[in-house]
Amino acid sequence: DVLVSKEGVLFDTYTCEAIATTIIMWVMGFIPQLGLALLLAVWFTDTKVKLKGQGAYKMLVFMPNIITAATVSVLFASILGYPNGPVNQVLMNMGLEEPILFLQTRWITRGVVGFINFWMWYGNTMIVLTAGILGISPSLFEAARVDGASSGQIFKQITLPLLRPIMLFSLVNSAIGGLQMFDIPKLLTASGYGDPDFATRTITMYIRQTAFTGGRNMGVASAASIVLFVVTL
Repeated sequence: DVLVSKEGVLFDTYTCEAIATTIIMWVMGFIPQLGLALLLAVWFTDTKVKLKGQGAYKMLVFMPNIITAATVSVLFASILGYPNGPVNQVLMNMGLEEPILFLQTRWITRGVVGFINFWMWYGNTMIVLTAGILGISPSLFEAARVDGASSGQIFKQITLPLLRPIMLFSLVNSAIGGLQMFDIPKLLTASGYGDPDFATRTITMYIRQTAFTGGRNMGVASAASIVLFVVTL
């Protein structure tokens, strides 16, 4: 029943749907997270830029990672609330006739979850990538500049290839954490069950809901947990 629905269609189940939803929201957050983190890491380590006050900038970028996910979720739920949330109030003052159902629209809600994950973790990824770039021998960059290579060529031919193991580490680490996503979608929506229409119900939310609410179906929840373990592995 975990992988095959009552109609006998393979993977057409709540378990697979929850895993797919989890992966979609993780990808929506991880791609911009890695892109911006890589951009900032290259910028902070570029000797030609020589940015002043790097410590302060890094601290500000890393700050969202210190805030708990539960706090951020409640904050965004208040900001995007219908109809009296601050975002809707600003849009109404700008001439919008009807408030927007941000957290009642399937893909907008998923996008908000992805954005929160991106905003909270891009600073941490930037620190990891910065450490990776600083671990590359400076003589390689100096030799490339002596040969007349531009910053773009240095990044493409030296930084990016040597940084791939660190990027792979960030990918695996983020994927494992993403599959365990629970508190952000749980607290962002009013019911806590992945509204609207279970569009943000992650696999961990589904396991908890199946095991500890309603019929308390421990067998299905246990089987779904094994599926999650296999996917994570």
